[in-house]
Amino acid sequence: MSPLAAALLLMLGVGVGAAGTLVGAGGGFLLAPVLLLAYPHDSPQTLTSISLAAVWANSSSGSLAYRRRRRIDVRSGLVFGAATLPGAVAGAVLVGHVPRRAFDAVMAVALAAAAVWIALRRERPHDRRGTLRELVDRDGRVWRYRVPLARGALYSILVGFASSFLGIGGGVFHVPILVAGLGFPTHVATATSHFVLAQMSAAGVVTHVLQGSYGVGHGLRRSLVLAAGVTVGAQAGAHWSSRVSGQLIERLLALGLVLVSVRLALAV
Repeated sequence: MSPLAAALLLMLGVGVGAAGTLVGAGGGFLLAPVLLLAYPHDSPQTLTSISLAAVWANSSSGSLAYRRRRRIDVRSGLVFGAATLPGAVAGAVLVGHVPRRAFDAVMAVALAAAAVWIALRRERPHDRRGTLRELVDRDGRVWRYRVPLARGALYSILVGFASSFLGIGGGVFHVPILVAGLGFPTHVATATSHFVLAQMSAAGVVTHVLQGSYGVGHGLRRSLVLAAGVTVGAQAGAHWSSRVSGQLIERLLALGLVLVSVRLALAV
């Protein structure tokens, strides 16, 4: 890998890390399509392994930043994170058996569907039957809501598979589920999603390591350069999140999904 290519990947990582942490999606929803377009001859397994490594670095860095801001629902995040693990392993294994064109088409459809869901969803009243949560963040803002843990764990099983299979980390699905499906406040959802992503993507990365995915081409070097970039970008994204409304975060997430899904569909 040339110095110029490394510099471009590093800058890409910083941008993806900042944007991904801001919306709580881990950046994989942007990075994976970009990698598919930039490396048209690489296999889905190689590219998803690189993307997942960057997602892990991004979500781990972002989780530390959000933890300092006291916005992570740790108890719910541990339950949801554990539920994602079987699907994350299965997705990382299955992607190695899917043809490249079919994978690109599935990615475009999945991103577009998530964008439509975010744009058309209606506010869901807080579930009165869930477990009560109360968080007080570093700025003194109080968040009170209830969490239906069993339903959230079921959703997380599916998110774990989809995220690992597509290499996008799952935050792009998990944030809307936490907000629209489980009644989380948006800012708590973005922070908690990052915490879940760190656990989920770690399982996918370990699976790819055992399969030897990072030994193909420049897989390991690309992963390390991107990981360095997203780690820096994640800190900036978490800082900016305090200055952006929850509604704007959701709109940015939907817009990003539409743009990358259209661009990827054109390349199929």
